Amino acid sequence: MIESISAVTLATHDMKRAVRFYEMLGFQRLYGGETATFTSFRAGPGFLNLISQPSGRRWSWWGRVIFHESDVDALHARLVAAGYQPDTAPRDAEWGERFFHVTDPDGHELSFAWPTAAGRQQTVSPPRGPAVHC
Repeated sequence: MIESISAVTLATHDMKRAVRFYEMLGFQRLYGGETATFTSFRAGPGFLNLISQPSGRRWSWWGRVIFHESDVDALHARLVAAGYQPDTAPRDAEWGERFFHVTDPDGHELSFAWPTAAGRQQTVSPPRGPAVHC
């Protein structure tokens, strides 16, 4: 069984711009920096990495990385105050999370989410239905 995701590595054409964006979001830099070809940030128990790619290297939509953030609304406000335009406003989803989406300067989709009270209730409630004995 897979235990967890250790790291996600995203490509960038402009390390300086990417590092500034992720530091503005609140990621803690562990290695590399604006002039490096590889930079690593702490993301809870895992890591978010950036790797420089030549300008001729192109990528297309690949999916979305979802990060837990305890104050989704404050992070959204910080992005807007810094001049970024998130893709969505924070909202409560039917699956029990408050979230919003933003696209980083290199086109990578990110989501920041936190369980709502209803979502936390779903994860701690015992399963319903008849008990099964082995």
